[in-house]
Amino acid sequence: MTEENNKNTDQTNQQEENKEPTEENKENKQTEDKQETAEKNASQTEEAVKEKTEETPQEESKEVSQEKISKAEEAPKQTEEEQNSNQEKTDEQTKTTAETPAEAPKEEQPAEATEQNLPEIKPGMVVRVHQKIRETNPKGEEKERIQVFEGRVLARKHGNEAGATITVRKISGGIGVEKIFPIHSPNVVKIEPVKQAKVKRSKLYFLRNWKKKLKETLIK
Repeated sequence: MTEENNKNTDQTNQQEENKEPTEENKENKQTEDKQETAEKNASQTEEAVKEKTEETPQEESKEVSQEKISKAEEAPKQTEEEQNSNQEKTDEQTKTTAETPAEAPKEEQPAEATEQNLPEIKPGMVVRVHQKIRETNPKGEEKERIQVFEGRVLARKHGNEAGATITVRKISGGIGVEKIFPIHSPNVVKIEPVKQAKVKRSKLYFLRNWKKKLKETLIK
């Protein structure tokens, strides 16, 4: 009896041992299944991301290539249009040059034309000459002013030419001062006659040592 009881107990223990590993195996299988599913999902997501990343640069490269092709097609069209426009401009210029006669070289204006604006200046006349003078400050700034020189005309030279000059003499502080003014200079703004003396010569250099008064008449 005792032997039978021992056998029975051994059998029951073996059955219980067999049952325990089966439960453990089930739990292991479940965890393995979960891990496999998680790995599959991760691999699927990675594949999807890779496919998207591969597709996007391909699409971008296609768009860039299309833009380059379109620009390359437009460039020769633009160059042809520019060439045509340049040719038209050159043709117009040649036509205008052919139609318009060659301009004659500009001749210097004679002194008579410019002298019309000036009064008649004769020797023995007292005149006021308005002259432009440019000066520089210590700061380096340029300024213009008009200086008036009043005196008697001693001589007029070069007649009505462009380089005609007058010699004007005045006495300031007991000292005689003479200046030669070019009549047609741009720096001479205005010549204003004041008086006319009765003289018989064209050159009045003798007045430098002359102490008598001359007969004068006012010029209106």
